[in-house]
Amino acid sequence: MSQDFSRTDRVSQEIFRLLSNLLRRDVKDPRLQGLTLTECKVSKDLSVAKVYFTVMGCKEGDQAILDAKKALEKAKGFFRSELGKQLRLRITPDIRFHYDTVPDHVDHIEQLIKKALY
Repeated sequence: MSQDFSRTDRVSQEIFRLLSNLLRRDVKDPRLQGLTLTECKVSKDLSVAKVYFTVMGCKEGDQAILDAKKALEKAKGFFRSELGKQLRLRITPDIRFHYDTVPDHVDHIEQLIKKALY
């Protein structure tokens, strides 16, 4: 019987789900308004979780993104503590937040495709 998903994929999905719920329910920081988590990748040894985010209406380098990243870094201890309580892992992963630039590139690529077609 083959596994559909590896353990790292399952842990990534669970961390993503838990962090999304924590952001929605428990975090009241106004700097995180409009913030959306886009992806979570966990290292093979489950010690590091890279969490990618975007902020609605912002492009890379905007002050709102820098403020959101600072707010996420400030709340990192809370997030890690909650993950430790809810995940049944030997080691709670270190969370590292990164701005997801993919949406910025998607807009540019769509514009190039439209330009080429018309």
